[in-house]
Amino acid sequence: MIELFNVSKQVPSGSETLTILHSLNLTILDGQFISIVGPSGSGKSTLLGLIAGLDAPTAGDIRIDGESIVTMNEDALARLRGKKIGFVFQSFHLIPSLTALEKVLVPMEIAGVSNEPLRARQLLVDVDLTARASHYPSQLSGGEQQRVAIARAFANDPSILLADEPTGNLDSYNGRHIFDLIVEIHQRRSATLILVTHDHNLAEHADRSIALSDGRVVDDRLRLVPSTTENRDIAEVIHS
Repeated sequence: MIELFNVSKQVPSGSETLTILHSLNLTILDGQFISIVGPSGSGKSTLLGLIAGLDAPTAGDIRIDGESIVTMNEDALARLRGKKIGFVFQSFHLIPSLTALEKVLVPMEIAGVSNEPLRARQLLVDVDLTARASHYPSQLSGGEQQRVAIARAFANDPSILLADEPTGNLDSYNGRHIFDLIVEIHQRRSATLILVTHDHNLAEHADRSIALSDGRVVDDRLRLVPSTTENRDIAEVIHS
């Protein structure tokens, strides 16, 4: 479970202070698919970075599986990300000198994962890149580079996948393919998926959609209307 308690983020802007997020409270249940939508500057990417521990809130607390991450040092945060969090960026962030296979192998080797070559090749199979394993980023299309980034994000079998506009630099065909691939792997591995997107058509496929505007939650709804006792319980946890 991911929990945010009165989380805010402020940054200096000239002689003033700019508030990016205003006292945010959120509870995200294990295995949920969450979409976060909103205009540019609404705080979507900042929120994702805070959950990943890539940035620190100005105030408030963030807990992952009951453990506060705001008091962790950089080494502890790195261990947390290596164990529990996968991140897919809009701009791929692939090292030019590494092949597709090497990019998936590196985080496994750092984490000491067993059977790294076998698992890395299976992840490339999962993203339909078996034939491109030995290729460098300059030899791959944008869609192929993003598929490598997805395989890399799942290298350590994380329980949380954070995707920041992963289709933003792709055409509509490749963008939809990447989206379908992320959702498929999320379902297969029962990972929590938090997707930041400008595309409301993609956001509608999420279990739950959160809309931000000017750093505030302006809408937070489940895609399915709670009708069973279990769903009512889930809704009560989310909105409590």
